[in-house]
Amino acid sequence: NTAGADNTVIGESAGRFTTGGRNVVLGRNAFINNSTGASNTIIGTGAGTGVYTGTAVSNNVFLGASAGLAVITGADNNVLLGTSAGSLMTEGANNIAIGYQTGDLLTEGDSNILIGYSRDGTARFARDLNAQGAMATLLKDALKPNLVQTLENNLAFVHGGPFANIAHGCNSVIATKMALKFSDYVVTEAGFGADLGAEKFINIKCRKSGLTPDIAVLVATVKALKYHGGVEGKDLANEDLIALEKGMDNLKRHLNNLQEHFGLRCVVAINHFIQDTDDEVMLIKNTVESLGAKAVIARHWAEGGAGAEELAQQVVAMLDEDKDSFQFLYEDSQPLWEKITTVATKIYKASEVVADKKVQDKITAFGETHSHIPVCMAKTPYSFSADPNLRGAASDHTITIRDVRLSRGAEFLVVLCGDIMTMPGLPKKPASELIDVAGDGVITGLF
Repeated sequence: NTAGADNTVIGESAGRFTTGGRNVVLGRNAFINNSTGASNTIIGTGAGTGVYTGTAVSNNVFLGASAGLAVITGADNNVLLGTSAGSLMTEGANNIAIGYQTGDLLTEGDSNILIGYSRDGTARFARDLNAQGAMATLLKDALKPNLVQTLENNLAFVHGGPFANIAHGCNSVIATKMALKFSDYVVTEAGFGADLGAEKFINIKCRKSGLTPDIAVLVATVKALKYHGGVEGKDLANEDLIALEKGMDNLKRHLNNLQEHFGLRCVVAINHFIQDTDDEVMLIKNTVESLGAKAVIARHWAEGGAGAEELAQQVVAMLDEDKDSFQFLYEDSQPLWEKITTVATKIYKASEVVADKKVQDKITAFGETHSHIPVCMAKTPYSFSADPNLRGAASDHTITIRDVRLSRGAEFLVVLCGDIMTMPGLPKKPASELIDVAGDGVITGLF
């Protein structure tokens, strides 16, 4: 073939001379002489070996011993995994190239990992320690999306688990793009509240991958909203419509952020549990619908997939309607400090953002070389503010920036707010303490 799109090609020399987009090609010489193409998944011993002109080679996944060996020019936003991944690449940006000869001739790429600075301030990278081979060996299997199944035998990728309060809170781009190749609908989770997971999914993951969400499902529980209405943990099982109505301010804020600042259609999924009363559930449903949004009671906790059918049908129905205008919260060209204040004032509704001179100087220094990257806010997931005790829809508060850290390999600036700890914590009684294996091999304590 000399051109093609939306094909699935499997064979020893699959897609050997193919050009085009949105193809899935598996074979020993997969896509060996492709010169242009986007959004392809190419798996084979020589995956992308002869992609030598690269005039429009972007958003592809190459997996093979010589993955992307000769992608010479114009290759952006590709993932290349193989012994010689990207070893002859001379121009490209935002590529991830991992292999024994990773980027040997890479002269204009953004896939280097900063490990520190020498005494004279010179930046030092993993390649300066000749560590790339060992790093690639460690990542060889970890970089493969982990295919698992649900209790009802539905397929799911579990690939990457960064916490959304201290990191970007999303699964890998590889897993999401691979899922999009094999399914009509893909659901991906963004951790914690929409002020953290959704904001970072959009401003970091979508920005860097080219992904565009079609709809947002905002998950709410009766307990969480009562908590934001002032109820303490020990009393959350008791019906309290007054606290629930007060806590609805929190849900309204999340809904408004997704619709107004990101231009997304939204469905509110009321995640139902057996202790929820009918009056509580209907209060949430009626309030959401009074705001012009859709709310669906999802009973999958008790009923499995059958309990979420109505939610799925509502999502599919809305996907058939005209698409809303998706947008990022800020532009790449904005200064780092402006990106930080934009998130804080628009999403968190802070009145001001403060940082001491040492932190401001670090931001200024990072901006000289990395002003184009997104920011990754690290803050408590319990509040719109940096204070976990400010529940509901906190407004007119102050966000204090304690420190900033440049994640050069991932290409975002981590902004530490308040007293947030970057070490993920466990509950007082971790679930692992309940898990055991009996003498007959039966596992207990998983559910």
